[in-house]
Amino acid sequence: MVGQRGIEVKTTEQIQAMRKAGLVVAEALIAMGEAVRAGVRTADLDAVARTVLADNGAVSSFLNYGAQWGIAPYPATVCISVNEVVVHGIPGDRVLADGDIVSVDFGAIVDGWHGDAARTFIVGGRTDPEAADLVEITRKAMWDGVAAVATAKRVGDISGAIQASADHCGRRVGIVREYTGHGIGSAMHQNPDVPNFGYARRGPRLSAGMCLAIEPIFTLGSPGTVELDDEWTAVTDDGSWAAHWENTVAITQDGIWVLTELDGGRAELAARGVVIDELG
Repeated sequence: MVGQRGIEVKTTEQIQAMRKAGLVVAEALIAMGEAVRAGVRTADLDAVARTVLADNGAVSSFLNYGAQWGIAPYPATVCISVNEVVVHGIPGDRVLADGDIVSVDFGAIVDGWHGDAARTFIVGGRTDPEAADLVEITRKAMWDGVAAVATAKRVGDISGAIQASADHCGRRVGIVREYTGHGIGSAMHQNPDVPNFGYARRGPRLSAGMCLAIEPIFTLGSPGTVELDDEWTAVTDDGSWAAHWENTVAITQDGIWVLTELDGGRAELAARGVVIDELG
């Protein structure tokens, strides 16, 4: 069902179907995280994702994305963004090195329903402390945004929570504005946009049946980005490093459910005073 502002509202059964896609995404991200180490090519991580999709009878949300709009179709099943790459890095022959930070963004379709999530991993144990802080600050902001969904009335309540997390993290980070969270369901990107900055009590109203991808992207410097000639890869305009975390969250009549976490988000949300609802 499509509600206000063209926002898709799901039934309980449809959210349960999205959970299946979310679990495939969670499994693939765990597998790719375990494969991240020095000497591995970014294309090798894409191969891991393809195997998880095949093993689960799932389809990539990303492969050939964009063709419907006449732009260069995305050529891989996962986005691998290393260091200064903000989003949409195309897997290839780039070899990971100790100290790199690697953002992995992945989506899967099961029975027509999408799941979408991202994680940022550290290669080896010698990453610059500022880069390690950036990864943790971004992860925390994502979870603060997810927790805000439990009580949010409008999209701006989530955006404000993410910005507040960044503003109070103890160091200055750039909040990327060109790329935002979004609605998700029978398509990967739907209304409403969920910016990572803004003010509470603004934006579209939230209601049970809505599903949102919450995804802050922070940098160690400028929040500005530049798109490379491949029409996909976006890098920071000053060469500073970026981190990206994302989860798909469902709003139900009884609470929220993080569809792309194996435990439904229970552990992280409990630490923030939020009790989740699991539908199955």
